[in-house]
Amino acid sequence: MSAKIKYILIALVVFSNPAKASDDWGVTGHRTIGAIAQQYLDPEVANEVTELLDGASLAFVSTYADEIRSDDQYDRFVPWHYVNFPFGEDYHSHPKSSKGDIIMAIEKCSEIIKDRSKSKDERAFYLKLLVHFVGDLHQPLHVGIQEDRGGNRFYVKWFGESTNLHSVWDTKLIEGYNMSYSELVTNQDRLTAEEVEQIQLSSVSDWMDESRALCEDIYAHTEPEEKLSYAYSYRYLHTVRGRLQKGGLRLAALLNDLL
Repeated sequence: MSAKIKYILIALVVFSNPAKASDDWGVTGHRTIGAIAQQYLDPEVANEVTELLDGASLAFVSTYADEIRSDDQYDRFVPWHYVNFPFGEDYHSHPKSSKGDIIMAIEKCSEIIKDRSKSKDERAFYLKLLVHFVGDLHQPLHVGIQEDRGGNRFYVKWFGESTNLHSVWDTKLIEGYNMSYSELVTNQDRLTAEEVEQIQLSSVSDWMDESRALCEDIYAHTEPEEKLSYAYSYRYLHTVRGRLQKGGLRLAALLNDLL
């Protein structure tokens, strides 16, 4: 077998493996959430975060949980990025996956981060994961249905390009807006102190319920093989920006509580 053919076969294996594919907010979305959260950390918490992350920002580490998916030793964390259960059913009463889910992941990460008897390296590792998973939970299709793997097998067209519904919500809507994460942070909606407090008072279960309601709305207004473009972006772009902002505010509140 020639070297060229071997290279092609390896590439096919790597890029066709769904367990290694990025299937949540893209880089821009996660960094937006991390950067917003950084703005709302209490000063002493911000100092401890900086110490744990060796000077890195929340925006910088926000994609870490996706980056490690290229390493087989971290395969057990793959199911932690999402939760699936049928429409019309409740998460709390539905059977849970033995491999865990995003709700369990946030609880586990929180437990280790606040345990000061754990090593710095372990707490830092789970802090990086937590930043990512809080972001994931605010992406509506991460509270999806098993039948189409959270929209990964719900095929649509995006400005004529073949893609899937999950990808549209991960990256296409944000990329189509053509702003960097820092620009999205600068241009986030203005909120009163009372509005910020109300957003931050909600629980992890509330975040999940919000994403689930949005997921059902998305399915109600999107057809398989539908040609999506400007009208779809107009309908949902503000929703996407709102989820990023809420994700950042709530991540900050969670870290302020844990640390």
